[in-house]
Amino acid sequence: MRILLIEPFYGGSHAAWAQGYQQHSTHEIEILGLPGKNWKWRMQGAAVTLARRYLELLHQGRQYDLLLVSDMLDLATFAGLIRKAADLGSRLPVALYFHENQLTYPLSPNEKSNPSGRNRQFGLINFTSALTADICLFNSDFHRRNFLAALAPFLQRFPDYQGTDEISAIERKSEVLHLGLDLRRLLASKPETLPVAVTPARPPLILWNHRWEYDKNPTDFFLMLQSLMENNIEFEVAILGEHSAVSPDLFQHNRALLGSRLIHFGFVESFSEYAAWLWRADLLPVTSHHDFFGISVIEAVYCNCYPLLPRRLAYPEHFPGEINDKFFYSGHHDLLKKIEYHLKNITKTRQSCPGRLVAGYDWSQMAPVYDARVVNL
Repeated sequence: MRILLIEPFYGGSHAAWAQGYQQHSTHEIEILGLPGKNWKWRMQGAAVTLARRYLELLHQGRQYDLLLVSDMLDLATFAGLIRKAADLGSRLPVALYFHENQLTYPLSPNEKSNPSGRNRQFGLINFTSALTADICLFNSDFHRRNFLAALAPFLQRFPDYQGTDEISAIERKSEVLHLGLDLRRLLASKPETLPVAVTPARPPLILWNHRWEYDKNPTDFFLMLQSLMENNIEFEVAILGEHSAVSPDLFQHNRALLGSRLIHFGFVESFSEYAAWLWRADLLPVTSHHDFFGISVIEAVYCNCYPLLPRRLAYPEHFPGEINDKFFYSGHHDLLKKIEYHLKNITKTRQSCPGRLVAGYDWSQMAPVYDARVVNL
């Protein structure tokens, strides 16, 4: 089967997903993408460039059985621009993969002060793209439910001819297809020997490996650390993750407060160094308000970092059943209680090895699932 994977935002996790499927699939996959920057312009304008390039590929004699496109593509515009492709015998099924959506992405602090000012165009692109696609695939069931529930309130903001009758059609063709991840790369990057400083008697290491953004709720994370310090609990902390000039100021503020407990602060350039920190870390307390899937969580847990998760978002999908209740907390007080327990009983926690619970997200397991699903479109 020949698949053209179209990704307007070919960078970061989007590029990793596209490359991962391409490398592990039994199908022949070609990637058509644009650089992963200027995301708003990618959603607004990429369809024009990508439609032209797609038609050029067809004129060169390329043939495909399926178009697999990401949510960053204005699929309705793209479909209109390639209508001439029907003359080339290229009316193909189109699968739309939702990494995220712009209806339910959390408001930034600036947007919260003026919520009506958020540009509705991006959410409308998601809606019309979903209508255009033959199937809508979501990276988690939480994401699927979240998007579908948001459609009616979103569309009802418009003055008339709101299109709410179309929601049921989108729901019928919406499915879950979890992300595939290159987890074995983490295993291959596991340090053969731990640093001299890493001994059984070392202080427990708390990890942050998420983006430095408001939607990851760093406020509650640092409040937790401050409470642990006030209670004289021994720990160290490593703050990893991507950040920018507009990242919340509280990261720099807490850098000074943590003092010698903070043993790493900032983005790590190499994957091997990133993996080494994940394998070294003991505890992953997560406070996020937003995660459609939670790549950073899965990566850390795969490296046997013990998670403490809010019972929301996609996390319950990753750790279902009563047997995994121990990974979840309800509220700040419960989080503090549980992390204090694990910090005081770190030897036992280090023996838990939760990595096996998420190993199924490796591409070696997920690619066959993808392959089987796309064959039936």
